[in-house]
Amino acid sequence: MTLLLTLGGILMFLAVALGAFGAHALKNRLTEDRQKTYQTGVQYHIAHGLGLILLGLAATQLTSKGLVVLAGWFLFAGIVLFSGSLYALSLTGIRKLGAITPLGGVCFLTGWVLFVIAAVQGS
Repeated sequence: MTLLLTLGGILMFLAVALGAFGAHALKNRLTEDRQKTYQTGVQYHIAHGLGLILLGLAATQLTSKGLVVLAGWFLFAGIVLFSGSLYALSLTGIRKLGAITPLGGVCFLTGWVLFVIAAVQGS
């Protein structure tokens, strides 16, 4: 599915750019703890950006394409909420932003469960 592949590619571009930004521009500006938090955001961003690409490829083989696309939207929401909240927390130090992070984790889990259901339903 072109949408998932395109979105995955864009999110991977952003993940690499944000990872490089964190490793270089923020290297001496963040505490070690906040740097680790930022890198966790990058790690999950990359993993789920690749996941979107995987879903885009899998959608061409599975009969439950709508379910796969829905799974992709949950992965997208997970990146925004999980990684986005960790980026914001790292950069601002506002601890309350950490309350958003678990919502992103639930979105990731939901997306993967939907993908498993689509895969079990078969090709």
